[in-house]
Amino acid sequence: MGESQEAFGAIGGVARNAQHNYEKGVRLPDVGYLAAIAAAGADVQYIVTGLRSDSSCPAPSGEELDLLNHYRSCTASDRDHLLAVGQALAHFSNRRE
Repeated sequence: MGESQEAFGAIGGVARNAQHNYEKGVRLPDVGYLAAIAAAGADVQYIVTGLRSDSSCPAPSGEELDLLNHYRSCTASDRDHLLAVGQALAHFSNRRE
């Protein structure tokens, strides 16, 4: 993110030497630190796993979560039907555009 160790450590609420130890792998950061740097724009998934997060895929909205919860509460057969309806709707929506 282009910050010095001191500045980045301050974002995470730690001193420069703690930040240095995190970067060298001498110490592991706690959840509070990771939450603070994520709020500042750091890709915590990348920091922890080495895999970039997909920022092009936003978090689901309330309606999307409702739909997902309904889907999960259905039987396997009903989930198949919901998927078929969703695919048909998407197909027709794309044709109208």
